Amino acid sequence: MSDHTLEAAEAAEERQPISAAVAGRARWAVTAVFFVNGLLMTSYIARLPGLKSEHRLSDGELGLILTVYGVAAVLTMQLVGVFVARFGSARVIRLTLVGLPVALVTVGLAGNAVLLGLAVLVLGTVMGVLDVAMNAHAVAVERVRGRPIMNGCHAAWSVSAATGSLLAAGFTRAGISPTGHFLAVGAVFLVVGLLITAWLLPPSADHVPKSPDRKRVRLGWRAGWTRTLLLFGAIGFVTMVTEATVISWSGVFLHDYHDATLALAPLGLTAFTACQTAGRLVGDRLHVRYGAPALFRAGGVVGVGGLAVVLLAPSPTAAIAGFGLLGLGGSVLLPLVFSAVGHAGGEGPGAATFLSRFTTFTYAGILIGPALVGWSAELVGLGWTLAGLVPLLVGVVLNARLIAFADHNRRASALT
Repeated sequence: MSDHTLEAAEAAEERQPISAAVAGRARWAVTAVFFVNGLLMTSYIARLPGLKSEHRLSDGELGLILTVYGVAAVLTMQLVGVFVARFGSARVIRLTLVGLPVALVTVGLAGNAVLLGLAVLVLGTVMGVLDVAMNAHAVAVERVRGRPIMNGCHAAWSVSAATGSLLAAGFTRAGISPTGHFLAVGAVFLVVGLLITAWLLPPSADHVPKSPDRKRVRLGWRAGWTRTLLLFGAIGFVTMVTEATVISWSGVFLHDYHDATLALAPLGLTAFTACQTAGRLVGDRLHVRYGAPALFRAGGVVGVGGLAVVLLAPSPTAAIAGFGLLGLGGSVLLPLVFSAVGHAGGEGPGAATFLSRFTTFTYAGILIGPALVGWSAELVGLGWTLAGLVPLLVGVVLNARLIAFADHNRRASALT
């Protein structure tokens, strides 16, 4: 299809209003995309011990492969705004949902450490594109429907992560290799991915309506780096450092500082993730009722309170309850920030560009957060290190005014 024909088709689509039925189906479709994303990514992460053993990797070599994944994802996602501008977020999602299962299977089939690293590079590349495109499409659905859906999308991801972990445990217990595991889930979710993308919004949903006073949307490597984006990025970084810290260090903290048994120590993470999922399941309704800034402030205050309970708890059980409060309060923070960033960036390509820049900060929080905590714990102790998260989270709460973008559709030009 020529560029002229493609532009003519997209122009015709722009003249067609999107019906409530189409928007409703798109809401469930993009939620399902989040589920597929989380399940396939967790399938890979959960089988890392098996891959490490199969390829006889040292800890350093495994760390290098994990770094390759993160760097590939971060670099590629910077171009997603260009992809969305050219093809629309639905088409980008469709392509990545084909590529993701294939890349996952390639990881399983890698015959040596070098090929494994290359396969992981491809997996990280595809995952980085999908992460941004699916959030951009969720923002487009919010705009079309006039109602928030981001908490529900991230709740689906949380549920799928738990599901993926359980599936991985089942495959491992059954003696099935990572390759067999990846082939099974890859085949199923390749078909599922193709089916659900048929319900996504048309490409016209990603295009800024043409008007005389609209400034041209800037794309490419330098676009989107505004002061507002940097503030959003700081919020996202702190939020993800906190979550990654709980995932990596909650069990150690309960065991070393609260004398929890080895059987009891993992329950801190269990409480955190269960309450996080529950909070996200009701987050969209609370968003509608109270507004994004108020919900963000309330969630942040509950999260800070939960962390304080963790630090001051007189028993392991009380500390576990504190981790639950931290998960409940923090559950709405990241979805609200994603929604605010997308709406602050404008429509379509602008939203995708802003989201790609923002996701750089969240990935950084995930990748380097646990390491920073480890280094700090070596210097001042894990308790004081976790206490250092309190003022950072308070700073996040104090910037809740930025989250008002999640309640209003504003142009990216208003940010400069």
